[in-house]
Amino acid sequence: MLFQHLCSVVCKQGIGFQIPHRYFASNALRFCVSRRPKRSCGTCFRFVTETSMGKIKIGIIGGTGLGDPDILKEGKEKRVSTPFGEPSDALVIGKISGVECVLLARHGKKHTVMPTNINYRANIWALKEEGCTHVIVTTACGSLKEEYKPGDLVFPDQFIDRTTKRTSTFYDGKEGSPPGICHMPMHEPYCCHVREILGEVAKELNLSHHSSGTNVVIEGPRFSSKAESKMFQMWGGDIINMTAVPEVVLANEAGLCYAAIAMVTDYDCWRDDHEPVSVESVMAIFKSNVENVKKLLLVVIPRIAAKEWNGIIKDRKAAVTNNLVQH
Repeated sequence: MLFQHLCSVVCKQGIGFQIPHRYFASNALRFCVSRRPKRSCGTCFRFVTETSMGKIKIGIIGGTGLGDPDILKEGKEKRVSTPFGEPSDALVIGKISGVECVLLARHGKKHTVMPTNINYRANIWALKEEGCTHVIVTTACGSLKEEYKPGDLVFPDQFIDRTTKRTSTFYDGKEGSPPGICHMPMHEPYCCHVREILGEVAKELNLSHHSSGTNVVIEGPRFSSKAESKMFQMWGGDIINMTAVPEVVLANEAGLCYAAIAMVTDYDCWRDDHEPVSVESVMAIFKSNVENVKKLLLVVIPRIAAKEWNGIIKDRKAAVTNNLVQH
Protein backbone atom coordinates (compact mmCIF):
# COMPACT_ATOMS: atom_id res chain seq x y z
CA MET A 1 0.00 0.00 0.00
CA LEU A 2 3.01 2.27 -0.36
CA PHE A 3 1.94 3.46 -3.82
CA GLN A 4 -1.45 5.00 -3.08
CA HIS A 5 -0.25 8.33 -4.45
CA LEU A 6 2.73 9.97 -6.04
CA CYS A 7 4.75 12.72 -4.47
CA SER A 8 6.57 15.51 -6.23
CA VAL A 9 10.23 16.13 -5.58
CA VAL A 10 12.28 19.21 -6.22
CA CYS A 11 15.93 18.28 -5.93
CA LYS A 12 18.76 20.55 -4.84
CA GLN A 13 19.30 21.52 -8.47
CA GLY A 14 15.67 22.62 -8.78
CA ILE A 15 14.65 19.76 -11.07
CA GLY A 16 11.04 18.67 -10.52
CA PHE A 17 9.77 15.14 -11.04
CA GLN A 18 7.24 12.67 -9.60
CA ILE A 19 8.11 9.43 -7.84
CA PRO A 20 6.32 6.93 -5.59
CA HIS A 21 6.50 7.87 -1.94
CA ARG A 22 8.83 5.01 -0.94
CA TYR A 23 11.64 6.34 -3.18
CA PHE A 24 11.99 9.77 -1.63
CA ALA A 25 15.57 11.04 -1.84
CA SER A 26 16.95 12.05 1.53
CA ASN A 27 18.17 15.42 0.32
CA ALA A 28 15.05 16.47 -1.57
CA LEU A 29 12.21 18.81 -0.72
CA ARG A 30 9.06 16.71 -0.42
CA PHE A 31 5.43 17.61 -0.68
CA CYS A 32 2.29 15.72 -1.61
CA VAL A 33 0.53 16.75 -4.81
CA SER A 34 -2.18 14.11 -4.97
CA ARG A 35 -5.60 15.69 -5.25
CA ARG A 36 -7.15 12.81 -3.32
CA PRO A 37 -4.55 10.95 -1.31
CA LYS A 38 -6.14 7.96 0.43
CA ARG A 39 -3.95 8.63 3.38
CA SER A 40 -1.29 11.14 4.29
CA CYS A 41 2.32 10.02 4.13
CA GLY A 42 4.46 11.16 7.05
CA THR A 43 7.18 12.67 4.92
CA CYS A 44 4.72 15.05 3.26
CA PHE A 45 5.02 16.96 6.53
CA ARG A 46 8.81 16.88 6.81
CA PHE A 47 8.61 20.59 6.06
CA VAL A 48 7.06 21.19 9.48
CA THR A 49 8.09 18.26 11.62
CA GLU A 50 11.71 17.50 10.80
CA THR A 51 14.07 19.93 12.48
CA SER A 52 17.21 18.61 14.11
CA MET A 53 16.54 19.08 17.79
CA GLY A 54 19.37 20.87 19.53
CA LYS A 55 20.79 22.44 16.35
CA ILE A 56 19.98 26.12 16.00
CA LYS A 57 20.12 27.88 12.65
CA ILE A 58 18.84 31.41 12.31
CA GLY A 59 17.27 32.91 9.21
CA ILE A 60 17.60 36.65 8.79
CA ILE A 61 15.24 38.41 6.41
CA GLY A 62 16.72 41.81 5.71
CA GLY A 63 14.39 44.65 4.85
CA THR A 64 15.24 47.93 3.18
CA GLY A 65 18.98 48.55 3.55
CA LEU A 66 19.61 45.43 5.63
CA GLY A 67 20.14 42.67 3.10
CA ASP A 68 23.91 43.24 3.33
CA PRO A 69 25.73 39.88 3.25
CA ASP A 70 28.81 41.42 4.89
CA ILE A 71 27.22 40.82 8.28
CA LEU A 72 27.98 37.10 7.74
CA LYS A 73 31.37 35.44 7.92
CA GLU A 74 32.21 32.79 5.33
CA GLY A 75 29.09 33.81 3.42
CA LYS A 76 28.24 31.81 0.31
CA GLU A 77 25.34 32.33 -2.06
CA LYS A 78 22.93 29.52 -2.76
CA ARG A 79 20.11 29.74 -5.28
CA VAL A 80 17.11 27.58 -4.46
CA SER A 81 13.66 26.80 -5.79
CA THR A 82 10.52 25.92 -3.84
CA PRO A 83 7.05 24.54 -4.63
CA PHE A 84 5.93 28.18 -4.62
CA GLY A 85 8.58 29.52 -6.96
CA GLU A 86 11.85 31.27 -6.26
CA PRO A 87 12.58 33.40 -3.18
CA SER A 88 13.27 37.13 -3.48
CA ASP A 89 16.96 36.45 -4.08
CA ALA A 90 19.71 33.95 -3.44
CA LEU A 91 20.19 32.73 0.12
CA VAL A 92 23.49 33.75 1.69
CA ILE A 93 24.69 31.07 4.10
CA GLY A 94 27.35 31.85 6.68
CA LYS A 95 27.96 32.46 10.37
CA ILE A 96 27.56 35.21 12.94
CA SER A 97 29.69 34.71 16.05
CA GLY A 98 29.99 31.03 15.14
CA VAL A 99 26.23 30.53 14.77
CA GLU A 100 24.93 29.22 11.43
CA CYS A 101 22.74 31.82 9.73
CA VAL A 102 20.92 32.22 6.43
CA LEU A 103 20.40 35.73 5.07
CA LEU A 104 17.71 36.65 2.56
CA ALA A 105 17.03 40.12 1.13
CA ARG A 106 13.25 40.51 1.30
CA HIS A 107 13.02 42.97 -1.60
CA GLY A 108 15.95 41.48 -3.51
CA LYS A 109 19.50 42.79 -3.27
CA LYS A 110 18.69 45.77 -5.49
CA HIS A 111 15.35 46.47 -3.80
CA THR A 112 13.34 45.75 -6.93
CA VAL A 113 10.42 43.77 -5.42
CA MET A 114 7.55 45.82 -4.02
CA PRO A 115 5.70 44.59 -0.90
CA THR A 116 2.71 43.08 -2.74
CA ASN A 117 4.93 41.13 -5.15
CA ILE A 118 7.27 39.58 -2.57
CA ASN A 119 7.09 35.78 -2.75
CA TYR A 120 6.55 35.40 0.99
CA ARG A 121 5.75 31.69 0.77
CA ALA A 122 8.91 30.90 -1.17
CA ASN A 123 11.00 32.99 1.25
CA ILE A 124 9.79 31.21 4.39
CA TRP A 125 9.76 27.77 2.75
CA ALA A 126 13.36 28.23 1.57
CA LEU A 127 14.57 29.19 5.05
CA LYS A 128 12.74 26.28 6.66
CA GLU A 129 14.07 23.83 4.09
CA GLU A 130 17.59 25.15 4.69
CA GLY A 131 17.20 24.02 8.31
CA CYS A 132 16.37 27.29 10.05
CA THR A 133 14.73 27.03 13.46
CA HIS A 134 14.36 30.78 13.98
CA VAL A 135 13.72 33.78 11.77
CA ILE A 136 14.59 37.34 12.74
CA VAL A 137 13.47 40.02 10.32
CA THR A 138 14.26 43.70 9.98
CA THR A 139 11.83 46.24 8.62
CA ALA A 140 11.15 49.95 8.41
CA CYS A 141 7.97 51.23 10.03
CA GLY A 142 6.05 54.40 10.66
CA SER A 143 4.92 55.48 14.11
CA LEU A 144 1.29 55.87 15.14
CA LYS A 145 2.10 57.14 18.63
CA GLU A 146 4.09 60.09 19.91
CA GLU A 147 6.25 57.93 22.16
CA TYR A 148 7.43 55.72 19.29
CA LYS A 149 10.00 58.16 17.94
CA PRO A 150 11.94 58.10 14.67
CA GLY A 151 15.16 56.19 15.33
CA ASP A 152 13.57 53.90 17.93
CA LEU A 153 13.58 50.12 17.57
CA VAL A 154 10.36 48.18 18.15
CA PHE A 155 9.96 44.45 18.80
CA PRO A 156 6.27 43.98 17.94
CA ASP A 157 4.12 41.38 19.65
CA GLN A 158 0.85 41.81 17.68
CA PHE A 159 -0.37 42.78 14.23
CA ILE A 160 -3.50 44.05 12.50
CA ASP A 161 -3.76 42.79 8.93
CA ARG A 162 -4.95 45.33 6.35
CA THR A 163 -3.43 43.61 3.32
CA THR A 164 -5.71 42.59 0.46
CA LYS A 165 -3.75 40.84 -2.31
CA ARG A 166 -1.58 38.21 -0.60
CA THR A 167 -1.85 34.49 0.04
CA SER A 168 -1.29 33.93 3.75
CA THR A 169 -1.09 30.13 3.95
CA PHE A 170 0.89 27.25 2.47
CA TYR A 171 -2.24 25.10 2.65
CA ASP A 172 -4.26 26.69 -0.14
CA GLY A 173 -5.57 23.46 -1.70
CA LYS A 174 -3.70 23.95 -4.95
CA GLU A 175 -1.49 21.39 -6.64
CA GLY A 176 1.96 21.45 -5.08
CA SER A 177 0.75 22.68 -1.70
CA PRO A 178 0.80 20.56 1.45
CA PRO A 179 -2.52 18.71 1.93
CA GLY A 180 -5.14 19.90 4.39
CA ILE A 181 -6.27 23.22 5.82
CA CYS A 182 -4.26 24.86 8.60
CA HIS A 183 -6.26 26.97 11.05
CA MET A 184 -3.16 28.46 12.67
CA PRO A 185 -3.68 30.22 16.02
CA MET A 186 -2.44 33.82 15.95
CA HIS A 187 -2.91 34.91 19.55
CA GLU A 188 0.88 35.16 19.94
CA PRO A 189 2.29 35.56 16.41
CA TYR A 190 5.76 36.74 17.42
CA CYS A 191 8.02 34.50 19.51
CA CYS A 192 8.02 35.92 23.04
CA HIS A 193 11.31 34.17 23.85
CA VAL A 194 13.22 35.83 21.01
CA ARG A 195 11.53 39.16 21.76
CA GLU A 196 12.70 38.89 25.36
CA ILE A 197 16.30 38.41 24.23
CA LEU A 198 16.00 41.34 21.81
CA GLY A 199 14.77 43.56 24.63
CA GLU A 200 17.51 42.47 27.03
CA VAL A 201 20.29 43.10 24.53
CA ALA A 202 18.85 46.43 23.35
CA LYS A 203 18.82 47.58 26.98
CA GLU A 204 22.42 46.43 27.49
CA LEU A 205 23.49 48.32 24.36
CA ASN A 206 21.56 51.40 25.49
CA LEU A 207 19.45 51.44 22.33
CA SER A 208 16.17 53.33 22.42
CA HIS A 209 13.57 50.60 22.00
CA HIS A 210 10.08 49.32 22.75
CA SER A 211 9.69 45.69 23.83
CA SER A 212 6.20 45.39 22.37
CA GLY A 213 3.90 47.03 19.88
CA THR A 214 0.94 46.41 17.61
CA ASN A 215 1.91 46.59 13.95
CA VAL A 216 -0.71 47.64 11.41
CA VAL A 217 0.21 46.05 8.08
CA ILE A 218 -1.04 47.79 4.94
CA GLU A 219 -0.91 46.58 1.33
CA GLY A 220 1.25 49.36 -0.07
CA PRO A 221 3.14 50.45 -1.97
CA ARG A 222 1.39 53.74 -1.23
CA PHE A 223 1.52 55.27 2.23
CA SER A 224 -1.62 55.79 4.34
CA SER A 225 -4.06 58.64 3.97
CA LYS A 226 -4.40 60.88 7.02
CA ALA A 227 -7.87 59.46 7.70
CA GLU A 228 -6.50 55.91 7.60
CA SER A 229 -3.59 56.81 9.85
CA LYS A 230 -5.91 58.29 12.47
CA MET A 231 -8.23 55.30 12.21
CA PHE A 232 -5.30 52.93 12.83
CA GLN A 233 -4.48 54.94 15.96
CA MET A 234 -8.05 54.47 17.20
CA TRP A 235 -7.70 50.73 16.64
CA GLY A 236 -4.72 50.59 18.99
CA GLY A 237 -1.95 50.45 16.41
CA ASP A 238 1.52 51.54 17.52
CA ILE A 239 3.47 51.21 14.27
CA ILE A 240 2.67 50.66 10.59
CA ASN A 241 4.47 48.83 7.79
CA MET A 242 3.89 46.85 4.58
CA THR A 243 5.61 43.46 4.94
CA ALA A 244 4.87 41.78 8.29
CA VAL A 245 1.87 39.91 6.87
CA PRO A 246 1.81 37.24 5.56
CA GLU A 247 5.45 36.70 6.56
CA VAL A 248 4.73 36.19 10.26
CA VAL A 249 1.73 33.94 9.54
CA LEU A 250 3.72 31.69 7.22
CA ALA A 251 6.59 31.47 9.70
CA ASN A 252 4.12 30.18 12.28
CA GLU A 253 2.75 27.63 9.80
CA ALA A 254 6.34 26.47 9.28
CA GLY A 255 6.86 26.01 13.02
CA LEU A 256 9.54 28.71 13.18
CA CYS A 257 10.32 31.03 16.08
CA TYR A 258 9.77 34.41 14.41
CA ALA A 259 10.56 37.90 15.70
CA ALA A 260 10.96 41.32 14.13
CA ILE A 261 13.18 44.35 14.59
CA ALA A 262 11.15 47.30 13.33
CA MET A 263 12.93 50.62 12.87
CA VAL A 264 10.76 53.71 13.27
CA THR A 265 11.49 56.11 10.43
CA ASP A 266 8.63 58.63 10.58
CA TYR A 267 5.33 59.62 12.18
CA ASP A 268 3.26 58.40 9.21
CA CYS A 269 0.84 61.27 8.41
CA TRP A 270 -1.44 61.66 11.44
CA ARG A 271 0.39 64.65 12.96
CA ASP A 272 -0.89 68.01 11.75
CA ASP A 273 2.38 69.72 12.73
CA HIS A 274 4.63 67.23 10.94
CA GLU A 275 5.69 66.80 7.33
CA PRO A 276 3.95 63.85 5.62
CA VAL A 277 5.98 60.70 5.19
CA SER A 278 8.23 60.44 2.13
CA VAL A 279 10.71 57.90 0.78
CA GLU A 280 13.53 60.41 1.26
CA SER A 281 12.80 60.93 4.97
CA VAL A 282 12.32 57.20 5.54
CA MET A 283 15.67 56.30 3.98
CA ALA A 284 17.55 59.03 5.86
CA ILE A 285 16.43 57.75 9.28
CA PHE A 286 16.76 54.13 8.23
CA LYS A 287 20.37 54.46 7.11
CA SER A 288 21.31 56.18 10.36
CA ASN A 289 19.94 53.21 12.33
CA VAL A 290 21.35 50.33 10.29
CA GLU A 291 24.53 50.10 12.38
CA ASN A 292 22.48 49.88 15.59
CA VAL A 293 20.56 46.93 14.18
CA LYS A 294 23.77 45.19 13.14
CA LYS A 295 25.21 45.69 16.64
CA LEU A 296 22.02 44.23 18.09
CA LEU A 297 22.11 41.16 15.85
CA LEU A 298 25.77 40.45 16.60
CA VAL A 299 24.91 40.03 20.30
CA VAL A 300 21.39 38.60 19.99
CA ILE A 301 22.24 35.71 17.67
CA PRO A 302 24.83 33.96 19.88
CA ARG A 303 22.55 34.52 22.87
CA ILE A 304 19.71 32.77 21.05
CA ALA A 305 22.04 29.89 20.21
CA ALA A 306 23.01 29.53 23.87
CA LYS A 307 19.40 29.03 25.01
CA GLU A 308 17.66 25.65 25.30
CA TRP A 309 15.01 25.56 22.58
CA ASN A 310 13.96 21.91 22.24
CA GLY A 311 10.71 22.26 24.18
CA ILE A 312 9.80 25.55 22.53
CA ILE A 313 10.42 24.22 19.02
CA LYS A 314 8.44 21.09 19.83
CA ASP A 315 5.50 23.25 20.93
CA ARG A 316 5.75 25.30 17.73
CA LYS A 317 5.49 22.16 15.62
CA ALA A 318 2.60 20.84 17.70
CA ALA A 319 0.69 24.09 17.14
CA VAL A 320 0.79 23.36 13.41
CA THR A 321 -0.04 19.65 13.43
CA ASN A 322 -2.78 20.06 16.05
CA ASN A 323 -4.57 22.65 13.93
CA LEU A 324 -4.27 20.91 10.57
CA VAL A 325 -7.54 19.55 9.18
CA GLN A 326 -7.27 16.70 6.69
CA HIS A 327 -9.81 14.46 5.00
